[in-house]
Amino acid sequence: MEQLQRLPPELWVSIFSYLSTEDRHVVRTCCRYLKRLVDHPSLWRADTVLLSDLRRYTYGFWDTLRHRKLTRVAVRHLRRKEWRRLVKFLPSLTAIVFVDGGRLYREKYLENLARFPALRDFGVRNATWDEPMLGRSLSEQLRDRLTHLSVCNIRLTCTVEFINTVSQLVNLRYLLFHQQGEGYGLDTVRPVPCAAFHNLLLHLKKLQHLSWGMRGEPPEPLPEDYLSPADPEQPGAFRYGGPALTSLELVDYPETLLPENALRSLTSLRSLSVRYRYIREGVECRLRTWLSPLQQLETLSIIGGNSLAVYTTTIPSSVTRLTLRVAITLKDMDSIAPKVPALEHLDIEQNRSSGSLCRRIPMLFPQLRTLRIRFFRREPEKDLLSLHRLRHLVQLELLVERSFILRDYLNGHPWPSPGVQELINQLRELSENRITVITTMRQRNQLRECDCVWEGD
Repeated sequence: MEQLQRLPPELWVSIFSYLSTEDRHVVRTCCRYLKRLVDHPSLWRADTVLLSDLRRYTYGFWDTLRHRKLTRVAVRHLRRKEWRRLVKFLPSLTAIVFVDGGRLYREKYLENLARFPALRDFGVRNATWDEPMLGRSLSEQLRDRLTHLSVCNIRLTCTVEFINTVSQLVNLRYLLFHQQGEGYGLDTVRPVPCAAFHNLLLHLKKLQHLSWGMRGEPPEPLPEDYLSPADPEQPGAFRYGGPALTSLELVDYPETLLPENALRSLTSLRSLSVRYRYIREGVECRLRTWLSPLQQLETLSIIGGNSLAVYTTTIPSSVTRLTLRVAITLKDMDSIAPKVPALEHLDIEQNRSSGSLCRRIPMLFPQLRTLRIRFFRREPEKDLLSLHRLRHLVQLELLVERSFILRDYLNGHPWPSPGVQELINQLRELSENRITVITTMRQRNQLRECDCVWEGD
């Protein structure tokens, strides 16, 4: 104990900040002194704890969470008494996400949310409501408080009614809305009507980040001004009246849903992500015209969709973060590189068409600081060692999908394989341990980050 106390407590806390959550819990079991240091609030500020069946938690458990000044929780289905227990033990929560309800819920189920005076972020995942999810009384109490609302994979009684309720949350800065359905039909998702969507945008003046599900396809494309409501106080000549969005994500997007000039008014965008649901042959890619007015764009993510060659010439030169999960060739990379001279972060896929991609990257994108490569069907090869020539690279992630990688991995063999691990060791040596290499294996259905993202400040 005396030896531990030779270092000041703040230095120990700084050291522990580099440990994973699992490692911190191991250190915590060593002695009371380390337990107290590991529970310092600064080490748990960004953590979210998953809670279920609150009756099984002891008073000591709640004391630990209070000592850590925990402010973010995810909860599975809670009974009414359990909601009251959560209010009692963690009244200072600022963020709550409700996940995997698995049953029908009524309006009053969430009424205890109003009893968290510091609540700013709220999310719902995988649940069905047979009454309005945010009733009139609750929405009035949260009207000025909520800044983040995330609703994903839910079934509502009436979408328009819900959107009109959300329109009253005037301080929202982040909104995620990915709907599963309406009513009890098998496939009843329809785009939110233009009038209701415009009402939302015109009322949420502080909105900065919008993640919008685009499932469902009407007989006709949505109107050209769907994302660009006119300012009602400026009749006559068109003037955009919506919020100054800095981030837009379109999820499950079918290519035909929005017109060519759909993003013409969103010139404040810094980040754009389009996750395509499917592409029809012979349909013209909208990205070519979408990207043209976005001259301040810094982050661009394209998941699926048309061939890169269709829109590479219109990628803004301001982009420093680029994610391309599409079939990619060396010719595509050659055409992209001159358009993004300051690119620092790249996320791409290695496929049969991309050839010696790792060999070309240092020449095409010399400013890269982070690089993620997803491998399909075959593992990294010797050209991986060429990446040590990226003088600014500090993090490399090598990711494989279990459903596509070699059969050996499906049979339980480890990733990375011995051959890949040897390449990683050589790369570290060549870079003088400058590059941190992360190896990740995921199931294909786990790659849909957009379905379950819950963001906060």
